[in-house]
Amino acid sequence: MQCPARSSEEQTLLFLTRREVDSLLDLDQLIEGLASAMIELSAGRVSMPARPVVEVAAERGARGLLAAMPVYLKSARVLATKLVTLFPENEARDIPTHQAAVLIFDSETGTPLAVMDGASITAIRTACGSALATRHLARPEASTMAILGSGVQARAHTKAIPLVRRIERVMVWSRTPAKAKALADEIASRGIAADISASREEALRSADIVCATTHSSEPVVAGECVAPGTHINSVGLNGRGREVDEAAVLKSSIFVESREAALAASPSGANDLLWPIQRGLLKCEDLTEVGEILTGRKPGRTAANQITLYKSVGVAVQDAVAAQLVLDAARARGMGREFSL
Repeated sequence: MQCPARSSEEQTLLFLTRREVDSLLDLDQLIEGLASAMIELSAGRVSMPARPVVEVAAERGARGLLAAMPVYLKSARVLATKLVTLFPENEARDIPTHQAAVLIFDSETGTPLAVMDGASITAIRTACGSALATRHLARPEASTMAILGSGVQARAHTKAIPLVRRIERVMVWSRTPAKAKALADEIASRGIAADISASREEALRSADIVCATTHSSEPVVAGECVAPGTHINSVGLNGRGREVDEAAVLKSSIFVESREAALAASPSGANDLLWPIQRGLLKCEDLTEVGEILTGRKPGRTAANQITLYKSVGVAVQDAVAAQLVLDAARARGMGREFSL
C-alpha cells in the first residue's frame, strides 16, 4: 500500500528552547505588555478560568503540583496555555523547582503554532510583573533592594527591578551561603554594589524595596523588620505555608494581579493573604488589582511612609503575553525548529 502524499500546506509547530526564549524576550517590552494585560484583566476582558491543580504525593513524602493555565486575551488575539509543575524538593537535587511548557494556538482556527520552554517564561514574566508593580508603588527615590532567596526568581528580579528604579545597592540573603555569594557576584558584575546579608532581618531593615523569592514554609518577611515606606514584592503560590507574616500583611497596602487568583486557596488550605482573611483581620475588598491603579480607578502609593505589598501568584495572561512576544521575535529572527504535525 502506498502512503498518501503530504499536503503542500502541512501544519508545522515551532519549538523554542530555554536558551532561545531567554535570548528573545525583551524585558522592557514585556513590562509594557504586562501593563496592558493587567488593565484588560481588571476590566474583565480576559477569558482565564481558575487553574486546575493536581497534587502529587510520593511514597517518601515528597510533594509536588501540576497546574494547567489556559487563557484567551481577546485584545491581542492570543490563545495559549501553560502546563507547570512545582516540586520544591527539587532544590536539594539540583533540579529546577518549577518546570513548564507553554503552547500557543491560532486564535481563529485553534491550530497549534508553537511550544516553548515555560520555566524561562515563568521566571521572567514574574520578575517583570514585580517590576511593573514596583514602578507604580515604590518611592521614586528607592535605591536599595533586598533579595530574599538565591534561585531563579531571585536572579530574574535582580535584572528586572533596576529597569524601573535606579538601584545602587542590593543585599542578598539566602539559607545557602554559596548561592548567595554567586548571586551577589553576578549583580556586582553589572555595576551594582552587592552585599551578602548576615540575616534576613538585617536585609529587611535597610531596604527600600524587598523581593521575597523563596519557597519557604515559614515567613521570611517579618512585619516588625519592615521600615516605613518600603515596597515589598512577594512572588509565587506557596503550597506549604506563607512567605510574608501576618504583621507585614496587616501593616501594608496590598496589591495583586487578580483578587480571584490571589484568594484561591493553596493545597495547604490557605496562603499569605487568606490567613488574615480567615481570621477576620483583612477583607477581600482591601486588595487592589494592579490593573485598577494603572487606569486610576484606585490609588497606588499615597504617602512616603506607606508600606506597599505586591503579592503575585502568577496568572496565565502574563504567560500568554510573554510567549507571544517570544513567538513574534522568533519569527522575525528566524529562530526555533519546525516540526510537522
